Amino acid sequence: MKTGIAASKGYAIGNVFVKEEKEIKIVEQHIEDVEAEVARLNDATSLARTQLEKIKDKAEKEVGADKAAVFESHIMMLDDPEFTGAIENTIRDKQINAEKALTEVLDMFIAIFDSMDDEYMRERVADVKDVGTRILKNLAGIVEDLSEVENNTVIVAHDLTPSDTAQLDKSKVIAFVTNIGGRTSHSAIMARTLEIPAVVGLNDIVQTAKSGDKIIVDGNEGIIILNPDEATIAEYEAKKAQFEKEKEELKKLISVKTVTKAGKKVKVMGNIGKPEDINGVFENGGDGVGLFRTEFLYMDRDSMPTEEEQFQAYKYVAEKAGEREVVVRTLDIGGDKKLPYLPLPEEMNPFLGYRAIRLCLDRTDIFKTQLRAILRGSAFGNLMIMFPMISSLEEFNKSKEILAECMAELKAEGKAYNENISTGIMVEIPAAAVNADELAKHVDFFSIGTNDLIQYTLAADRMNEKISYLYNPMHPAVLKLIKMTIEAAHAQGKWCGMCGEMAGDETAIPTLVKYGLDEFSMSASSILTAKQIIMNN
Repeated sequence: MKTGIAASKGYAIGNVFVKEEKEIKIVEQHIEDVEAEVARLNDATSLARTQLEKIKDKAEKEVGADKAAVFESHIMMLDDPEFTGAIENTIRDKQINAEKALTEVLDMFIAIFDSMDDEYMRERVADVKDVGTRILKNLAGIVEDLSEVENNTVIVAHDLTPSDTAQLDKSKVIAFVTNIGGRTSHSAIMARTLEIPAVVGLNDIVQTAKSGDKIIVDGNEGIIILNPDEATIAEYEAKKAQFEKEKEELKKLISVKTVTKAGKKVKVMGNIGKPEDINGVFENGGDGVGLFRTEFLYMDRDSMPTEEEQFQAYKYVAEKAGEREVVVRTLDIGGDKKLPYLPLPEEMNPFLGYRAIRLCLDRTDIFKTQLRAILRGSAFGNLMIMFPMISSLEEFNKSKEILAECMAELKAEGKAYNENISTGIMVEIPAAAVNADELAKHVDFFSIGTNDLIQYTLAADRMNEKISYLYNPMHPAVLKLIKMTIEAAHAQGKWCGMCGEMAGDETAIPTLVKYGLDEFSMSASSILTAKQIIMNN
């Protein structure tokens, strides 16, 4: 038995297919005919583009456009002069072979992403490696195809790139396990979308498993068992049957309203990053969107999204939701989440720095473009505006002033918007929780962002493995701040939601129900389980 990170729930009993990594030895060579070498690089890049287009089309059919969007960003990377242009320049400047030039540029990009504090950005290292390795394999003439595996296969690999997971034939591949990876990596997200179990971070599974071995994958506990005996197989077959039965039972809750045992009606919402994600929320019985992370509209591009581009995104979500609520968080970027086209100062502590509402109140040009787009989108549905990283009433009032300016501009231009749009704040700074009784008099709602609230309260960086044991959602101090915030909202007749990971935490939900939380917002795949727990408490 080996234990890793449970990345996608479920049980699988199948046969191992070890994905061998063919080693490509990079030797620096001096090139006389530089133009011919650049042409070689361009051919390998063109082939990569064709391959990625094919993978993207397959992924759109199997897991939906929102999850396939990662391959669009891979294709864009092939056209990025900062990436492929840098490789070409390295060939010309140093007169070296394409393989060596590619690895030099790749190492530079990986170092940049690895140095970032933000977990999401660090996980994007996989994207850069994926694109770079694809070009490298094309240069070396190596062809790999994971779609040709046998039935009942469990893929075992050092790591699975987004391209690898998109090629998996889900009628044959029943699970995968890897040496490295985390719950937020693309491969883990893809596994949850495909609804196949996955265990990652096993360190040496590639070295210990052999193709053809029998394997049990327990995606609930993060356990794998190689060559199990008959009794263990029987035990896990029973677990698998029970898990599938429970999943089917949960589907009955899709159209059921969530009511606690005490008779309180509760909303169970979904968190989304891209407009298309809203489809998964409603397919899983979500009551609306409790958090639209709008920063994703600003990523994977080389310039700011225009008002019109943003308006189309907000309009799409508003129309899809109809009367259901959509809480749109304004731009939460800066500090640890950087945009290549928005130069920001280097900071000693970016988590406590120039980010989110602090950036927006300084760069009102960026802020107003977004607010105008959200307001225009509000004419097509029930959009609400939420300001992140609020630590004082002054910040909220200033944000409302800028919003009022945008309303006046739109009215003068004859553009429609909801004049009574609700505005609230994300309670993620302890100061906001402690002062919630005063803030509640001015806002329309609160939404508790537990990811930051916990780490700020406990002075524990959740990305730091050495002190991860300190990051505890159920710490008495954290629970006091949450309870205080909910009670302050209710005292003023306002509602209070939660949009951090804790909202979907099965062990935390009963306590949150007891505290009277009005709205739980989480990833779409967690909605039905959360509904069930809430209704039983």
